[in-house]
Amino acid sequence: MSQAPENAESAETVETRGDERVDLLRADTNNDGQTDVWVVDTDGDGKADLFQFDTDGDGKVDITMVDIDEDGTPDEVVDGDGGLPPEQTTPTVQV
Repeated sequence: MSQAPENAESAETVETRGDERVDLLRADTNNDGQTDVWVVDTDGDGKADLFQFDTDGDGKVDITMVDIDEDGTPDEVVDGDGGLPPEQTTPTVQV
């Protein structure tokens, strides 16, 4: 398990839909027009469990925090994308 950098704050639990679908929430926390926080509910249970941050404003993930047991405290903090960089994709509809 990696340790959080000194300037990283603990992530607050974010409620999502809880409909067994993966939810991705994006935020522009410094109002520069670019996404710098990604919050993911990876198992669709309505609780966010993966948090990713762009700390230098380049549009890429710099820190990934994972709350495996969803107790509100990160269980793992890694530098970089942690193997799951968020991607902006265009939704597609199959008929």
